[in-house]
Amino acid sequence: MIFTKTALQGAAIIDVERHEDERGFFARTYCEREFAGHGLPARMVQASTSLTRRKGTLRGMHYQAPPHAEDKLVRCAHGAIWDVIVDIRPGSPTYCRWIGVELSEANGRMLLVPQGFAHGFVTLTDDAVVVYQISAFFAPDAGRGARHDDPAFGIEWPVPVTGMSDKDARWPDFERA
Repeated sequence: MIFTKTALQGAAIIDVERHEDERGFFARTYCEREFAGHGLPARMVQASTSLTRRKGTLRGMHYQAPPHAEDKLVRCAHGAIWDVIVDIRPGSPTYCRWIGVELSEANGRMLLVPQGFAHGFVTLTDDAVVVYQISAFFAPDAGRGARHDDPAFGIEWPVPVTGMSDKDARWPDFERA
């Protein structure tokens, strides 16, 4: 795996190294020792998968409030997404800044989303399958979110958002600390 730090403190892009032959390829997508060696969260206790049927559908911007904050390792197993994270840690030098990364079946790229970041994505293809490894157990009452078009962040989405859940559409404005 190739680890690349991002402009947001604690976040990383991880590119898998594919070993290809006539059958296809094999690639490691997680190694506790390598993640720890790069100073990244190494303990993942849960895994989840989402299928989003239509291009232009947005999921996010979600996070878990402390003490249930979580690190997430995100990858797109089928199709493609534009994955976005926003640093919402008060006092952080990158507070309210965001980055977006294309994750796709073709590029095999992953994004490490640290605790204290809001996370969301818009699908770039129909039938996008996203796989998450998560460092904390799900706590429904700790679920929080912010609007995808919140002026506090100014996220620039690469495609028009044509669908989202009612819950994601109703998130309030983010209150800066």
